[in-house]
Amino acid sequence: MAPTTIVGIDLSGPANAADTALIIGHATAESLELYESRLGVSDTSILALARKLAAGPAVLALDAPLSYNEGGGDRPSDRHLRRKIIDAGMASGSVMSPTMTRMAYLTLRGIAVARGIQSVAGPTVRIVEVHPGATMALRGAPIEAVRGFAKQPEARTELLRWLGTQGIGGLDPTLAQTSHQIAAVAAALAGWSWEQGRSVWSWKAAPPLHPFDFAC
Repeated sequence: MAPTTIVGIDLSGPANAADTALIIGHATAESLELYESRLGVSDTSILALARKLAAGPAVLALDAPLSYNEGGGDRPSDRHLRRKIIDAGMASGSVMSPTMTRMAYLTLRGIAVARGIQSVAGPTVRIVEVHPGATMALRGAPIEAVRGFAKQPEARTELLRWLGTQGIGGLDPTLAQTSHQIAAVAAALAGWSWEQGRSVWSWKAAPPLHPFDFAC
């Protein structure tokens, strides 16, 4: 059986594509071997990659809300994950409602990208919503590093070392240069774990309003 291609994507709002990071790897049950990373990724390039992967099997793990709650506010999955991350030592604001002002454009982009992937790639490319920070914290990553990696280079270096203990190979030290690249690697970890049925937290899809699993 061919290895599954895992793509971890740290999306940003539509006006900030320069901050969007993407990581690609080949996965087996035992390991995820990374072989390509990109920074400054547009929707067009994500869809072009999805089209190339259409022969499958592939998983695209997106760090962005891929649905929103009818009427606004938290989805049930958001409330449940927030309780979990608080218990793990993360700030409650690390999980935000998809329709919050700070999140609305990211949600818009996430939904549009997911719909585009489905359109160009079909069912052989599976999509899962992920939360990189929660993915690391719920697996026991150094919690102060998880809390600080957006701004602290030393926290990113520490998390890159930790990610290397999770079965991930091909971790170039330059991936610690930005928080977006660390988040993309953690997104790939979440996608790989979901594909293998080993998520540490998951919420099942509830179509049609919430068409994708959410997993860490």
